Amino acid sequence: MFERIKEDIQCVFERDPAARTAFEVLTTYPGLHAVLLHRLSHRLWRMKLKWLARVLSNIARLLTGIEIHPGATIGRRFFIDHGMGVVIGETTEIGDDCTLYHGVTLGGTTWDKGKRHPTLGRDVVIGAGAKVLGPIMINEGVRIGSNAVVLKDVSAGSTVVGVPGRVVTIKEPAEPDLWMSDSNRCAGN
Repeated sequence: MFERIKEDIQCVFERDPAARTAFEVLTTYPGLHAVLLHRLSHRLWRMKLKWLARVLSNIARLLTGIEIHPGATIGRRFFIDHGMGVVIGETTEIGDDCTLYHGVTLGGTTWDKGKRHPTLGRDVVIGAGAKVLGPIMINEGVRIGSNAVVLKDVSAGSTVVGVPGRVVTIKEPAEPDLWMSDSNRCAGN
C-alpha cells in the first residue's frame, strides 16, 4: 500500500513541474486525495459494501471536487491535475500512467445496465474540459485536446481535437534501423 502511495507521489513530480516536496504533494493535491480515497472506496465496492463505498466516494467529492464512482477501475500512476469538476463513471476502466486535467468527464450515453463508460489504455492524456462518452476504447498513447467531445473508439498514438472529436495526427511506431552501420558497409557486407 505504501509503495503505491510513493508511486503516486512520484508520478506527480514527473507530470507537474510546480510540485516541490512530497509533503506538499501529499497534503495539497486534491487529485492525489481523490485517487487515494477512490482506492479505498473501490475496495469496499468489491467487498459488496456498496452503500459505504458510495458514502466514501461522496465525501471524497465534497473534499476534492472530483467525482469518481467506486465501481470505476483505475490503474497505477493515475494523475488528475487541477481536478475540479472531473467526473468518472461507474464502468470506466483507466489504464496505467494516464493523466486527466480539470473538467474532464468519462461518462455514459445510456441508462442501460452493463458497460456504458469509456476504457482508457496506457499513457492516455485528456485535456481540460474534454468529454469522453460511451462504452468506447481510447487506446494506448492517445492525446485528447481540451474541450473535445469523443464518442468513438480512438486508435493508439492518435491525437483527437474538436466537437465532435476528430483525429488530427497518428504517431507511428518507430521504424527499426534497417541500414547497415558504416563499418559493415566498408567491410563489404
